[in-house]
Amino acid sequence: MAASAFTLPDAAAVEAMGAEEILALCLREFPGRVSLACSFQKEETVLLDMLFGIEPKARVFAIDTHYLFPETYDLWREVEQRYQTKVEVFEGPSPEDLAATHGDSLWQRKPDLYLAIAKVEPLIRALGNLDAWITGIRRDQSPTRANAPKLGWDEAHELWKVNPLADWSDDDCWAYIGERGLPYNALHDRGYDSIGDRHSTVPGAGREGRWAGSGRTECGLHALPSSPETLGKTGAG
Repeated sequence: MAASAFTLPDAAAVEAMGAEEILALCLREFPGRVSLACSFQKEETVLLDMLFGIEPKARVFAIDTHYLFPETYDLWREVEQRYQTKVEVFEGPSPEDLAATHGDSLWQRKPDLYLAIAKVEPLIRALGNLDAWITGIRRDQSPTRANAPKLGWDEAHELWKVNPLADWSDDDCWAYIGERGLPYNALHDRGYDSIGDRHSTVPGAGREGRWAGSGRTECGLHALPSSPETLGKTGAG
């Protein structure tokens, strides 16, 4: 089913759904055209377990900036082995190509340009053949995410955006992980609540460790919020 042919239940009905219910709905409505955007943090640990529990052949993609932490790459390999899957990779330019074109340490000199090249452009390619994408966004992560709906129309990318854990807390995530003995990114045990590139992520609560000292908490991947008021519309127009 194309995104433009899908009409959601009303906002209250969607908000009442649990995370697994929402995942099951999207897998059913968008077979083969919905994918989890995986950054290998605790939220994705939860969503991977739920997603593959419902559909063992579910799609997952990751953006490889080539500057991820070794611990992130380690978990990436473990996830593929555990779930017998292959994460779809959308890459930014290699460090050599990035430096040759823009000079060294672009993320320090022109962070907006770096993010556009290394993250946003690969994301656009990743979403190009999808009707919906799943994220690990939670409302309590930062003020910019406080109004994120569990399911809404993503105007910026013209497809549905699914945030099944929108109303979850850190404690909810860790309880789920602990109960099931799931693997998770080792950096969480070292004070990293949110994990991105190694050159611009430090330990911190919430998203405080992302682009620390810059006043930035978002990297350009999420145009927030996807309005809950769009829950009754279709993707047409």
